[in-house]
Amino acid sequence: MKEKVVLAYSGGLDTTAIIPWLKENFDYEVVCCCIDCGQGNELDGLEERAKLSGASKLYIENIIDEFCEDFILPCVQAGAVYENKYLLGTSMARPGIAKKLVEIARKENAVAICHGATGKGNDQIRFELGIKALAPDLKVIAPWRMTDVWTMQSREDEIDFCKAHGIDLPFAADSSYSRDRNLWHISHEGLELENPANEPNYDHMLVLGVSPEKAPDEGEYVTMTFEAGVPKTVNGKAMKVSEIITELNKLGGKHGIGIVDIVENRVVGMKSRGVYETPGGTILMEAHQQLEELVQDRATMEVKKDMGNKLAQVVYEGKWFTPLCEAIQAFVTSTQKYVTGEVKFKLYKGNIIKAGTTSPYSLYSESLASFTTGELYDHHDAEGFITLFGLPLKVRAMKMAELEKNNTK
Repeated sequence: MKEKVVLAYSGGLDTTAIIPWLKENFDYEVVCCCIDCGQGNELDGLEERAKLSGASKLYIENIIDEFCEDFILPCVQAGAVYENKYLLGTSMARPGIAKKLVEIARKENAVAICHGATGKGNDQIRFELGIKALAPDLKVIAPWRMTDVWTMQSREDEIDFCKAHGIDLPFAADSSYSRDRNLWHISHEGLELENPANEPNYDHMLVLGVSPEKAPDEGEYVTMTFEAGVPKTVNGKAMKVSEIITELNKLGGKHGIGIVDIVENRVVGMKSRGVYETPGGTILMEAHQQLEELVQDRATMEVKKDMGNKLAQVVYEGKWFTPLCEAIQAFVTSTQKYVTGEVKFKLYKGNIIKAGTTSPYSLYSESLASFTTGELYDHHDAEGFITLFGLPLKVRAMKMAELEKNNTK
């Protein structure tokens, strides 16, 4: 009986060509596994394509709700944003995919897992760190790093390889963006984006929405509610998290929300330029942040900001299944107890404009914040506070003045 390998299968040309390549070079039985994180119609026709290419079986595993609740939500609650812009759309999905690949590998008694990530990107790290953490005994096969065996360098090469193995597939050799899509976002790389001097061709590129210039001239009000940091309703309608993200994607895409053009630092050391569309995610992150502003104390917000940045780095680097990631999430979860309330905002040509936030746990005191003197605040107290708060500055200034005086004698 042949040994089995589980292939992370997207249905694209790369992973389709890998099927006969694995059989030819390793004599494996190939079990394909496509993980549905919300790719939509990209999954159409996958089973026929996988079987035609020589796979013995295809699993299509829907993890959309798990993706939203176990991976997206902790990052939203943490305010995890990589390098101030990237909302981790691809990064958050990879540990969920790795987890499911390991489950299928165990079910099939496979000896290896194969992925189609390139040797220059972040995904090879994310997939493999997840697999190492969950199944250290399984072998990992990464064709694009095996340049002595994987000799294909272009789409044309891959198409020719498939045809030589009797596989005639509906793939063209034309150039397009390299994309990754799930429920949270879609990323675009390649073509004009490879030169940071070029402006993105948004008319050709955008999938989830329109550019702000082409958004409606009239804004649209949206109301959301949260309970303990978890989104519960949009415009009064109760929905689970995946449904809320789906609804926000429609609203955000319509109004040109969440388009980010970034040159980011990859884990492997190089810079890469890409455009991310994250319409619903951008709205969700902003709404959650608006509510936190109202209910969290200053000291907690300061530390939480640091923890959010750290979680973004941890997730970006593929270290989801680590004690550090678990510890950061435990801290963040403890901060969400009172993140309950309603957020109202207006979507208008790429902007999310505040329109009012309320919470039973609001720490905002109108009597304290107003310019009139309230019972809890005596303006005279500020003098003593400033004296003590500024004491280190005053002492240092006095010392520097003394030293300068002595040096001029």
